[in-house]
Amino acid sequence: MEQLEKDFWEMMQTVADGVEQFFTGINEMVDTFFEVTEEITDQFQESIVSDIEDYFNELNEPSLDSYWDMEEVVRDFDSSFPYPVEATTEKNPACMGCIHYHGHAYGGNLLVCAMHPHGWDDENCPDKEQ
Repeated sequence: MEQLEKDFWEMMQTVADGVEQFFTGINEMVDTFFEVTEEITDQFQESIVSDIEDYFNELNEPSLDSYWDMEEVVRDFDSSFPYPVEATTEKNPACMGCIHYHGHAYGGNLLVCAMHPHGWDDENCPDKEQ
């Protein structure tokens, strides 16, 4: 009877080992499947994003070029858009290099700086800072 019990438990251990090997193999197979699926998904996603970006770039490029061209035309004709005006030796010489110089025209009116909105008369502005 003792031999029968021993054989039974050895058989149970063999079955348990076989089941464990089976599930270990299944687990490795599932891990490999997920790794391959993840790589395929990443490649597919990169391909689709790249294709979409290329498509929109091709679609928008002509219209963006037209937009930038129109901006230059509108700036030339419409003085209501703010545009920069540089300080020169002839106009606002005291403002050249000053950190307070704003130098944008709004509706055709130049705003030189907050302290002197119309600029300073000579080259010695008391508020000039380099």
